[in-house]
Amino acid sequence: METLEGINASAGIGIGHVLVVEEPTLEYESRTVSDTEAEKQRFHAAIDGYVAYTQAQADQMAEQVGPKEAEILTGHIVMIADPYMQGEMEKLIDGGTCAEDALSQICDNFAAMFEATGDELTMQRATDIRDVKGGVLAELLNKRPVDISLVPQGTVLVTHDLTPSMTASIRPGTVVGIVTETGGMTSHSAILARAMEIPAVLSVENACKALADGVQVVVDGGRGTVTVEPDPDVLSAAQKESDRLAARQEELKRFVGCRTVTADGTRVELFANIGKPEDATQAMERDAEGVGLFRTEFLFMDSTSMPSEDEQFEAYKKAALICKGKPIIIRTLDIGGDKDIPYMGFEHEDNPFMGFRAVRYCLAREDVYRIQLRALLRASAFGDIRIMVPLVTCVDEMTAVRDLISRYMAEFDNEGVAYNKDIQIGAMIETPAAALMADELAKVCDFFSIGTNDLTGYTMACDRGNDRVRYLYSTYNPAVLRSIRNVITAGNEAGILVGMCGEAAANPLLIPLWVAFGLGEYSVNAASVLATRAAINRWSLDEAKAFAERIMELSTAAAVYEELKKIEEE
Repeated sequence: METLEGINASAGIGIGHVLVVEEPTLEYESRTVSDTEAEKQRFHAAIDGYVAYTQAQADQMAEQVGPKEAEILTGHIVMIADPYMQGEMEKLIDGGTCAEDALSQICDNFAAMFEATGDELTMQRATDIRDVKGGVLAELLNKRPVDISLVPQGTVLVTHDLTPSMTASIRPGTVVGIVTETGGMTSHSAILARAMEIPAVLSVENACKALADGVQVVVDGGRGTVTVEPDPDVLSAAQKESDRLAARQEELKRFVGCRTVTADGTRVELFANIGKPEDATQAMERDAEGVGLFRTEFLFMDSTSMPSEDEQFEAYKKAALICKGKPIIIRTLDIGGDKDIPYMGFEHEDNPFMGFRAVRYCLAREDVYRIQLRALLRASAFGDIRIMVPLVTCVDEMTAVRDLISRYMAEFDNEGVAYNKDIQIGAMIETPAAALMADELAKVCDFFSIGTNDLTGYTMACDRGNDRVRYLYSTYNPAVLRSIRNVITAGNEAGILVGMCGEAAANPLLIPLWVAFGLGEYSVNAASVLATRAAINRWSLDEAKAFAERIMELSTAAAVYEELKKIEEE
């Protein structure tokens, strides 16, 4: 018996037999073409074939999983149909480049663009682009991907990376677990696994070689472990845990429609994170009390030119109307870095994650920021829209943003345009500088929202995408916890609401600390709303504070995790 470890991406216990799924090799020989018109015809025929195949998969996913999840695949169709992207590929073919090279070069450029943003969800678009590239290459080379719809019941899929196109073929009840060699909590592998309620452990090193076809395994998506050839005792314990988790899911239904309160009745707010206006529908259906983070980057990435004020206004208005008066916190443009959106004029930077991005870019490009801020103000007449500024490092940045908003308010007053004159303006606290200066920032902010993903990375000086230093990337680290406690304390003392919109907001192990620190708003993915409400309801303020005192005396991330785990298991 052997246990492999990875990232706990989708909770649950999966007991089954391994099927290693390897994508067909898409290697080809580069060549120069002379008949460029024929090559372009071949190129477009491959795109047409890919679109037809992908649309069929999307229809299947919409029927088996849901229309929301199918949007990932229809989004791939939109990507490859983009006139700018196809135009760049055609230019290369006109110059004698073969279709395979043209496709690869442009897709790789776009993937690099998305990876350079520094935003975890936006970086996921790089995986989408590579999935599209692989799909069209498969058509060009006449190699279709593996058909997972044929796998037997009780299958544990093991693959390098479970792409959306592969996931679309999963028939309900057949796949009981997923193990990949790559991916993280916000990758599409994780998102789709959670949507399909399939236990998943990602980033298991050399999983495809370590696990052989037919071997029995236990996939523990909550702990992030894969037990190979479990003995009878381990197998029995896993089955009992699986039964317990199923009963727990039924229990959570009693929290539908309830207020989010601690065990002693302290009221907090429970919101959801979204990436597009349409996502607000799912957030409301999952019983979220508002939207704590609306990422606006997709409005810019899904367009070949700058979205106009009216286009942005309609998107923000749509989300506000879906929320029906509930709060919706909209983050202003958080993008920048190497090889970014072509029409936005970014220059190459050696370290784009700490360079000219987010609020820094926006304040330097008032022509861009003015459009977004005016659109947000106009949309605020239709709901409780709040404006959040990302990557804040100093008071001056918040003051500058507030000055711009005041100026645009004056413009609307002169134009007779309606807007919420008391609109709230807050900061996303995701840099050590902002955490250290939280007391001063609170004087110029109406609220804080802690972005634990980036705050953890910046505090630990750790690139979470770098396998060699990933061990340092942990919100359990005392340095990160002290920083978060400082932010919450400063905000509460100033009388402003402090929320959290990173992955840690939904982590049941950490919730007693957030309760003890006085966190007022939790923003989680829509699927985690009820579980988070239940976890908050478990703790009274006094119990949480006593527990937090013990935790905050510990000096290592490992010690913190072990202590938190003990309490969770009691």
